[in-house]
This record gives sequence, C-alpha cells and structure tokens, in this order.
Amino acid sequence: MSRIGKKPIPLPKGVTYKVDGNTISVKGPKGEVKSHLPAGVSLEQTDGILHIKREDDSKAAIHGLVRALVNNAVEGVTKGWTRELEIVGIGYRAELKGKGIVVFTLGYSHPIEYPLPSGIEVTIDPKQTRLSIAGIDRQQVGQVAAEMRSLRPPDPYKNKGVRYVGEKLKKKVGKTGAK
Repeated sequence: MSRIGKKPIPLPKGVTYKVDGNTISVKGPKGEVKSHLPAGVSLEQTDGILHIKREDDSKAAIHGLVRALVNNAVEGVTKGWTRELEIVGIGYRAELKGKGIVVFTLGYSHPIEYPLPSGIEVTIDPKQTRLSIAGIDRQQVGQVAAEMRSLRPPDPYKNKGVRYVGEKLKKKVGKTGAK
C-alpha cells in the first residue's frame, strides 16, 4: 500500500500535462519537464486534481515513485527548484564567465571551468563564495549541485571546500589531537 502514491497532486492554473506512450510532459509558466511513465501506472484528472492509479498490487513499488516524479515536475514548472552552495577557504571563489560557464578557484594549480547544461541558471553573490543553482528539473538541479560540490568536497580536518548551505560537518582532530 503506497501512502505517497495515493496522495493527490493539485494542478495549479496554467499547468497542463500530456501522456505520450511512456512519457509524460508537464507544461507550465516556467517551461516543460518530461519524465518517464512506467507501464502499469496511469493518470486521472478530476476537478484540477491529478490522481496516480496502478493496475494491480504488483506495481506498488513504482506507484509512489511515479507520483513523486510527477509532483516534482508540477512544482518545477510553477515554482522551480534551487540548491545553494557555499565555498569555504582562503582564496576559494567562483565567478561567471559569460552566460554558460562557472569558473572555480579552489586551491588547485589551475582554475576549473564548469559548463552549465541548458535549463540551469547560476547566480553568485558579490563575495563570490555563495552560489545559487536554479532550474525547473529537480534531478538536473541536484546533479549540477553535486558535481560542483565534488570539485572540492569539504575537508573534515580543515572544513574547507564546497558544501551545501546548512550542511553540518563533523570536524576531525589531526595527528596532534590523538593521544
């Protein structure tokens, strides 16, 4: 019994969906998001509310997954998704080069250029230590944020690196602290 799968998805004004074979495309004011729709799951719309239905209990495993993916697409085309990163370290910074490239200076011997995929916008604060990644596809926003974080993951000894805003790090003691 999927509790998430049974929850209805409210469709705001201006949001439409279309099922084409095994692909669902959700259109809204911010754009269009396409997602895979597995066999055995169908969508029904009543009074501006979308319900996800499954054929039988053998499709219970993907029932909640499909509901979550469709809900994320609806939220993405109405509000959008954002992820915030913060860069900690002396001399560590990021800057925009043109419109589609972010250049990171992270203590390596060379700057790292990260090309942005289409549909993703990055804004950098004036101090060049805080990035905001925005887009309409939740998976793509999270993937870009994870790839940027992996350029210099937070170091547990010095707490330097690229981290998510609000990420709690456990600082380790070095050699001299272990007695």
